[in-house]
Amino acid sequence: MTDRRKPATILGTRSVAEDKAHGMVAPAIGLSTTFKWDDHRGKPPYDYARRATPNRDQLTGALAELEGAAGGAVTASGMAAIDVCLNFVSPGDIVVAPHDCYGGTHRLLTHKARRGLFEVHFCDLTNPEEAEAAFARKPKLAYLETPSNPLMRITDLARCAELAKAPGCLTVADNTFLSPLLQNPLDLGCDMVVHSTTKFLSGHSDVVGGAVLAAKQELAEELAWWANATGVTGPAFDSWLTLRGMRSLEVRQLRQQETAGRLAERLSGDPRVARVFYPGLKSHAGHDLAMRQQKGPGSMLSFELASGVSLERFLGSLEIAVLAESLGGFETLLCVPDTMTHAGMEEAARREAGISEGLVRVSVGLEAAEDLEQDFLAALEAGNCAD
Repeated sequence: MTDRRKPATILGTRSVAEDKAHGMVAPAIGLSTTFKWDDHRGKPPYDYARRATPNRDQLTGALAELEGAAGGAVTASGMAAIDVCLNFVSPGDIVVAPHDCYGGTHRLLTHKARRGLFEVHFCDLTNPEEAEAAFARKPKLAYLETPSNPLMRITDLARCAELAKAPGCLTVADNTFLSPLLQNPLDLGCDMVVHSTTKFLSGHSDVVGGAVLAAKQELAEELAWWANATGVTGPAFDSWLTLRGMRSLEVRQLRQQETAGRLAERLSGDPRVARVFYPGLKSHAGHDLAMRQQKGPGSMLSFELASGVSLERFLGSLEIAVLAESLGGFETLLCVPDTMTHAGMEEAARREAGISEGLVRVSVGLEAAEDLEQDFLAALEAGNCAD
């Protein structure tokens, strides 16, 4: 779709309640788990909260409009959304996934494959030759993650969607790092898009949730059916909280992106930092592709400390940035993927993916850019053992 309204307009209008009884502007919270039937033969639009609630439908509708989707399902977590997609594969089918994806996703795919539910092939989908070889295996499902977590590698979504056509492979893209504000995988040919709504969409580090949306109505209905059948749909109150957070998505994420760009530039020129991974830097291997398929580089970055800089002293000296998992909140969060977000991967898999012991991932928050830069620079100075 090319005629969609702008995200800020979508979120503004979707947040206004259609309450004819009372005229409320803000949507009400509907916590009822069950709904009245007028006739036992006539199923009402809402019957049981696991299947559907007004709040969850409001959130699904907003996300679908943002992504240009036909519909989908709101789930209890981002991992639940990914798991719903795996209902489309069977024993003997092949699932293709990036070798440097989020640790929780890698763990889920690895352990399900070991149980014989499908075969999984991890590879570097940012490499054109490896991508072509992967789709030549005739996979049933391709899981794409771009930018990748945590190394910010960029996968060509349109190319992968094209390669997937010949074998009849479904493509699902994780859009958590950018949100619909900065990237729309369905517009690039992907069949499905998943989000951890916990992150940028909610934006306040106070609700866990997920969503999976599909370009075509038939697929969207299947996703909703599986979410209901497996009981992974999200609570009504969490949907209300997420939609409330989404009202400020554009304001938050553009501010965070601006600060992230400044921080990445500053760190890339610091001798105490070995490498910076941020698509907004012209030195980034995927910079040109990112600028073509994204509407901005985003506010996630990662970097490796130079030799002689103590990771422990650096982390312990930060006063503003918080050492914690998750991302996309109002506060700057940083983590060490090797021992935190990707600890569920086997060590050999982490090393093959390029995740080193000293890699630091940063989710830039809403703090003043100058204060955040000084916090990082002071911590780097404190961690410099060469002094």
